[in-house]
Amino acid sequence: MLLAIDIGNTHTFIGLFEGDDILATWRMGTKHRYETADEIGSILLNFLNISGYDYLSIEEIAISSVVPNALEEIKKMSTKYFKCEPFIINSSIKTGLKIVYDYPMEVGADRIANSVAVKELYGYPAIVADFGTATTFDIISGDGSYIGGVITPGIEISSEALFKFAAKLSKVDLSWPKTIIGKNTYDGLRAGILFGFLGQVDFIIEKIIDEEKDDKKDFKPYVIGTGGLSYLLKDKSRYIKIFDDDLTLKGIKILNDKNKVEKPR
Repeated sequence: MLLAIDIGNTHTFIGLFEGDDILATWRMGTKHRYETADEIGSILLNFLNISGYDYLSIEEIAISSVVPNALEEIKKMSTKYFKCEPFIINSSIKTGLKIVYDYPMEVGADRIANSVAVKELYGYPAIVADFGTATTFDIISGDGSYIGGVITPGIEISSEALFKFAAKLSKVDLSWPKTIIGKNTYDGLRAGILFGFLGQVDFIIEKIIDEEKDDKKDFKPYVIGTGGLSYLLKDKSRYIKIFDDDLTLKGIKILNDKNKVEKPR
């Protein structure tokens, strides 16, 4: 079995694979400091135990990370508790994805995993919108190349900044109001945050499509949403019709398979 681990800025997402099937997924908070390999190991062992899986069945671990400190501790945990040398995703591994980017090393591991998964599972051209601490948009061209993307502040950190610096505005939950015109401050805030977020997402996707159409008149991309906050846009976005909560984990699995080295018998 394979443990696929996606270390994000806010959450770490773990998936247990047997072959191509995801047997279970778990989510834990990402601590940038002070969480040790032993603490992480105890959490993962508990996840496996309460879900009815034997940790001794874990043969491979593959990791995507945007948090260097957390990555180092999870690497230590992998060798100590699972006796696995983990596979680490970066731009220098075998991806099957041509990265047309000024500085390929800057492309995040999660964005590589998402792009590879979309290319192999859904097709291309494609746009991947990943809703996490940051909202990222990645574009796969008609010839299957990664050609760049867009990065914006995520909806949660944007709204947290508003509540922090506006003394009279209190935090609201991220649930959709019935109308965009708020009849009270609470609903006005929810409308502004959520409809503003939706407008930003759809406008960016629209501009990406328009820009690509200048050169390729038949640019009709698959548009896929993923990430912990993607649920907010289901049945809302004009462009995102496919949602895959496990897209990054699937990409990690695909990349791990592509880079396997046959062990001598």
